Amino acid sequence: MPQSRTNLNPEPKTSSPYLVGVFLRYSTFAAAVLLFLAGLLLTNWWLIILGGFGVCLGIYDITQLKHAILRNYPVAGHIRYVLEDFRPEIRQYLLENDKEQVPFSRQQRALVYQRAKNVSDTNAFGTLDNLYAHDKEWFLQSAVSQPLENKDFRIVVGGDRCKQPHDMSVFNISAMSFGSLSANAIMALNQGAKMGGFTHDTGEGAISPYHRKFGGDLIWELGTGYFGCRDAQGNFDPQSFAEKAVDPQVKMIEIKLSQGAKPGQGGVLPAEKITQEIADTREVPTGQDCVSPSSHSAFSTPRELVGFWQQLRDLSGGKPVGFKLCVGQPWQFMAIVKAMIETNNYPDFIVIDGAEGGTGAAPVEFMDNVGMPMVEGFLLVHNTLVGAGIRDKIKLGVSGKIVSGFDIARMIALGADWCNSARGFMFAVGCIQSRSCHTNTCPTGVATQDPYRQKALDVPSKAERVASFHKNTLKSLASIVGAVGLQHPSQLQPYHIARRLDNGQIKLLSKFFYFADQGALLAQNARADVFNQMWVMANPDSFLANNDALIAYNKDSRDRGKETSAPTTKHPDDSVDIIDGGMLIGNVNNTFRDLPHTED
Repeated sequence: MPQSRTNLNPEPKTSSPYLVGVFLRYSTFAAAVLLFLAGLLLTNWWLIILGGFGVCLGIYDITQLKHAILRNYPVAGHIRYVLEDFRPEIRQYLLENDKEQVPFSRQQRALVYQRAKNVSDTNAFGTLDNLYAHDKEWFLQSAVSQPLENKDFRIVVGGDRCKQPHDMSVFNISAMSFGSLSANAIMALNQGAKMGGFTHDTGEGAISPYHRKFGGDLIWELGTGYFGCRDAQGNFDPQSFAEKAVDPQVKMIEIKLSQGAKPGQGGVLPAEKITQEIADTREVPTGQDCVSPSSHSAFSTPRELVGFWQQLRDLSGGKPVGFKLCVGQPWQFMAIVKAMIETNNYPDFIVIDGAEGGTGAAPVEFMDNVGMPMVEGFLLVHNTLVGAGIRDKIKLGVSGKIVSGFDIARMIALGADWCNSARGFMFAVGCIQSRSCHTNTCPTGVATQDPYRQKALDVPSKAERVASFHKNTLKSLASIVGAVGLQHPSQLQPYHIARRLDNGQIKLLSKFFYFADQGALLAQNARADVFNQMWVMANPDSFLANNDALIAYNKDSRDRGKETSAPTTKHPDDSVDIIDGGMLIGNVNNTFRDLPHTED
């Protein structure tokens, strides 16, 4: 370490440190001057041009006032900014190891590329993982494992009020809007979805002509801007929605309450990025910013949200309608559940978006510090629905850094019905994780509106890769399901996965995570009392917490067993450790997913 960093009064190494410092700071500029003079003396135009450029740049650096580094280190200071601009590429190609996730590891990206290109995804010489590291997880294979013939795993989404249920894959394309992605990328994704028989979420940017060109199944996502079905003031337009929603290509409708990468925040597409195509697709004017508000104007309470999804169901001709959220304050989701129960009206599906999800642009503070991660968010939603006795009425999807068969199998084992992937399919169409989505300079033409950059993305070949990635990922999922001795991913359970803890102990996920008992919230006897507390705070007529109810509940809890007039009903299993929740099989089988039909 330099002496200047460890000694507050270092001894100078030379008798004239100031002059040496000046020489070092201006040496590159001096070299440019000498190069220019040498060019003049030798009448060499290359030396004159190079030296003259360096001299002009150095003079500019010394006279400008914005960058102190350039004033102190003319010409040479630009090296710092060049290295800073190319830091992600330098890190990715020269410094990053195979397992380092920033946000996806080289190994994860390579896996997607290999499966998308239909080349071998096998590796030699053993795992790169430390199998004895804490948090390491693995599936427990069966002695009666067998290969599966059927690898096209599917589920049916649609509840009692749904007239047009949708038969969909357990692995689909997550929400990515036209505007965030290029036209060519949207076409490649949708054509790949058509070829592979899976579903493509439009994102909140509305249904573009590029979504429609190849006819792949669509989930139409409605965000707070109601793009594609809004009036002049930006409010929801029922007539415009109905005209588009009845299109046979639209299979499901998804209300976006919040997004994993920036929950609780709206969005702005700057006016300079709004092309005429984007304006026509979103039904917004050109020449001004396109604003997505932070919350919906079509509803303001949980009960009104229920009415809104029923309105969308009616206007679409009875298609499946649900909502997507990154879980925030738990009692707000529980308030929606209470509104469902009281109105006897349930969404056909819910998608839980994890805070680890991606986005074209979001503040660092939101990406890093706001919103619940996918696993915790999913378990809260799943346990709430089980505790309320309605898990069998609603299908659950998840999204958040899912790219492999193991990722899908793990989340389905925890109780999910299907999984979505956004960045995985971006890799399939050529994304190299340059992390320049917000600059409009994507080097592969995936996340840009630059017409010349996106021309480099060949739609037919990339569509083949999208379909191949999906097919080969499901083959990997089938291998895991068969190794466990099952026939369909929906049969996977938390006790099929083991996890190593910090202290070296091993637990099944059925014992590591908390799983609620059927109907426990209705009786307010959930073994994890925090669920009871959040449940009583939930108000179906407001997203605000009912603190008075929580105070009353806590007083009731303190008074149990005392000589008071308060109820003395004892909660069963009060002594059970919340972390060590549930029997090995017991309550973890209360997932109420549709199991595949068997002759038995």
